This record gives sequence, C-alpha cells and structure tokens, in this order.
Amino acid sequence: MSGIYIHIPFCKQACHYCDFHFSTSLKKRDEMVEALAKEIELRKDEFKNIIVETIYFGGGTPSVLNNKELEFLIDTVYKNYNVSNDPEITLEANPDDLSKDRIIELSKSPINRLSIGVQSFFEDDLKLMNRAHNAQESKNCLAEAVKYFNNISVDLIYGIQNSTNNRWLQNIETALSYNVPHISSYALTVESKTVLASFIEKGIMDDVDDELAHEQFHILKDKLEAEGFIHYELSNFAKEGFFSRNNSAYWQGKSYIGIGPSAHSFNVEERGWNVRNNSKYINAIQQNKLPMEVETLTKTDQYNEYVMTGLRTIWGVSLVKVESDFGSLYKDYLLEQAEVFINQHLLYIEDMHIKVSKEGQFLSDGIASELFKVNTS
Repeated sequence: MSGIYIHIPFCKQACHYCDFHFSTSLKKRDEMVEALAKEIELRKDEFKNIIVETIYFGGGTPSVLNNKELEFLIDTVYKNYNVSNDPEITLEANPDDLSKDRIIELSKSPINRLSIGVQSFFEDDLKLMNRAHNAQESKNCLAEAVKYFNNISVDLIYGIQNSTNNRWLQNIETALSYNVPHISSYALTVESKTVLASFIEKGIMDDVDDELAHEQFHILKDKLEAEGFIHYELSNFAKEGFFSRNNSAYWQGKSYIGIGPSAHSFNVEERGWNVRNNSKYINAIQQNKLPMEVETLTKTDQYNEYVMTGLRTIWGVSLVKVESDFGSLYKDYLLEQAEVFINQHLLYIEDMHIKVSKEGQFLSDGIASELFKVNTS
C-alpha cells in the first residue's frame, strides 16, 4: 500500500501559528499546477510495481484550486500510476471555500473524502489564529458537506490561549453534532519564525500553556471515546471503518511520494524533501529536474523512525518486527530503554507490542526519543 501526497502551496492569508510552506500570492498558480503534474509524471518509476491506495491534497489550502485543476492532477496520477479500484482521495479544505455549490461540485468529482480545517467554532479563537473563515461558515459548510460526503474529517486545535476547558468541550460537541466520522486534533504549538512566536516574544500575546493543552487532550480523548471514536493515532480519532488510509499508511511506515514544493517523500530506505520555494521548484521541474534532497536512512535511522511512528498509534511497536527487521540487539535495547517507562505505567507490552498507556499518550513523542538508538550504522 502506498500513497501520493500533493502539496498545494497557496493560502488566502497566513494563519499566525502556521510554519508550513505556502504563498498568499496566486500569480504562479497556472505554472504551479503544470509543474505539479509534471513532477507526478517524472516520478512514476518510483512506484512502477506499487499500487497507489491514497491521493491526498494538502497544503497550504488545496481548496483554493478549482475542480478542473484538481481533477487534472488526479487524472495525471491515474495516467502514470497503478491506482487501486477504491482509492481514498482526500481534499483538505477551508470552510470559506466550501459553499453549497462547491460541495455539490466536489461530490461529483473523484474526491471522496474531505478534511475540513475548522480549528474552532469560537470567533475570537479564529481571529487570534488569523483564520480566513468565521464560525458561521464552518457550521454552514458542515451542514451541507454531510449531505454529500460520508467520509469527512474535522480539524480542531486545543490549548489556545485564554481558552477554557468548558469552551473546548463545546468545540468538540459542536463537531460531533454534525455526525462526522473522523476528527483530527492538535495542540497549538509555537513554531519559530511564525507570527505567533513573534507576538509571544514581544509580549503581545501570552505563551501557550502546556498544562492546559494536556488537560484538553484528555477531555478530547475521553469525550470522543465515549462517543464511539477509536483513538488510532495520537492526533486522530475515527469511527470504525473511517480511519484515514493516508494517515494510517504514514504512521505504519508505508512508502509515499510527496509532490510539490516542500513535500516530503519516504520509501523506508530513503527520505526526500523538495525545495521550499515556489519559483525554484517551478524552474527546476520545467527543466525536467527534481528539486529534491535525499537522505539515505541507516539501519538505526529506520529503527528510530519505526519507534517514533509506532508509538503514536494503537498498533504500537512490534517486538517481532524489530527483531526480524533490525536484529536481536535492537530488540534487547528497546526493551531495556522501555523498562523505566513500563515501570512508570507510561508504556506497556501487549501481544509482543510495546504500546503507550493513556497516561503516556500526550508524552509519546518525548518517550519515543528516549527509546532511540544512536551511534550505530
């Protein structure tokens, strides 16, 4: 199983917290769409004998592209790759781009999954984050989207400054009221060189509160699990049968090709990333060159990658896989490093898999880093 991720590097305006690569100028939109299609074609040999199960439009804001442009890119994938009979094709979209007419139009396209960037249903939260939409647009678009799509994910952000646990619970309940089968939720984080980081540094805005984020993570988990959602990955919750196939492949270490400026690719043995510059990206592709740096992953890199991704999921880290793929020394090292966290009830072993307990989930990335192996090849 494999996937193709297509990065659309355009946004109407810059969210204060975002450090993803994008431009608010659409001047090179036509050239960019052509370049994306050409990169898709240039890289077809990478998946020569592999079936593409997922196509994911991320960004940026992919919904700034019209349906004709999106379908042109999907058609290009079909012409150059072996696509499964039932692929998951996801479009990340902002509520302000999803009018009733646009939703109906999208429902007639090959796109069969929407990931809607709501973030919050409170107006002051949206203004603080500098989102392009308002709360009513979120509610309107969800009310319409559920009529035409059965596979919808809603993005929510917790740990927002001046938020309260009661308001956060209201956000979750509002999302649930639309009967969406998938919710992705992330803690507000301060990335360097963002507007949010600048505001905090200048004292214009309070810093984020890790304790508040921790509390709201557990409110989210408890509420969604009580509503029948499965917490299948640290930031992702879904009803049975609605796990994101794209997300699942990523967290289970499957191969994927990243198309577009700043997009990352992975094939177990190598990790690659495209240049984070629209003009340089377009110029290189026009010359039939891939503007990508590639890193060959050592055995230790591959082990660390597996531990990091595995611990974030309900599947955990397989001791059998670690031993078969990396050897008994790696398995013994993993068990030795994990022992302190097992004793603290942050990790546990079940069916030969190391998994994170409820108490350890919010800390899983930090725990994973303590299990990493270093200084071997």
